[in-house]
Amino acid sequence: MKILRGLWNRDAAAPHGCALTIGNFDGVHRGHQAMLALLQNEARHRGVPTCALTFEPHPRDFFAAVHRKPELAPARIATLRDKLLELERCGVDQCVVLPFNARLAALPPQAFIDDILVKALGVKYVLVGDDFRFGAQRAGDYALLDSAGQRLGFDVARMQSYEVHGIRVSSSAVREALAAGDMDRTAALLGRPYSISGHVVHGRQLGRQLAESRPGAGDGFRTLNLRFAHWKPAASGIFAVHVHGLHPDPDAPPLNGVANLGIRPSLDPDDVNGGRVLLETHCLDWPAELAAHLPQGEAYGKIIRVELLHKLHDELKYPSLDALTQGIAKDCDDARAFFASLHAQTRRQTTRDRIQG
Repeated sequence: MKILRGLWNRDAAAPHGCALTIGNFDGVHRGHQAMLALLQNEARHRGVPTCALTFEPHPRDFFAAVHRKPELAPARIATLRDKLLELERCGVDQCVVLPFNARLAALPPQAFIDDILVKALGVKYVLVGDDFRFGAQRAGDYALLDSAGQRLGFDVARMQSYEVHGIRVSSSAVREALAAGDMDRTAALLGRPYSISGHVVHGRQLGRQLAESRPGAGDGFRTLNLRFAHWKPAASGIFAVHVHGLHPDPDAPPLNGVANLGIRPSLDPDDVNGGRVLLETHCLDWPAELAAHLPQGEAYGKIIRVELLHKLHDELKYPSLDALTQGIAKDCDDARAFFASLHAQTRRQTTRDRIQG
């Protein structure tokens, strides 16, 4: 997928002539996926590529900062990296990421159409959601866009809300499910397990400290650390997880793990990631074949993907290193119990399928 950041200084390689959809696409949930499938079909009929126009930061983030009311900012489901990966996985040919700033916020609806949709992108078809608004003061709506399309020569369509089991699929619904720690409902809304990906970064080396404080504890609880590039994640707490991307074989099964997503309330003052949201993942088992591939378990700089499958509990603040060690050990035991239950459930389902087959 071709990615273009901004359009104000558009070069000759920027997309021109496309079937376009516009939105924040936080989470790229099943409603987004249905819209992108329809967009692909319309693009094929017109012989043009598909294009998604999105914004960074989220417009509500921008206005929350302007008004100094952080509570107005929505919890973020996905990082920009994961949003772009999911858009690509859905078959989008090109994505334009517009910086949402004061200039864009003040752009009148008609100027948005003329300058961005027509001049910069040369749209042939525009698909929007049923609640789509655009331009300064959110004054632009579907009727204005449709009228402009008839006058300027591009088609406009609107897609109604998408439901799963009677629930309207939306980014707000995904945020609510994540806030409740309901990972099954989150997966149903997304059409996949909720995951976070990124480069493994250096952490506070707490796993080594725990190993040193517990004779015979081996490597202690070493973690793979990913930064969540937003201060307000939609999910937080301790989770049983699957880790993808560590093994050199892309078809290798994921590793079971336990992870902490959040600000780490038992933080020490020397934490190199102090003040940042971090996903710290401890693999429950480290296969022998990975030893040669990742000596000492180091994976710094490697891109991994962590699926959050089951929430164990919210973040806790521990009064001492020993209490933290005991807490993590219990989390590991609880995660192992979850995976054992999951494995048993899979075996039972396989047996039922064989009997019915």
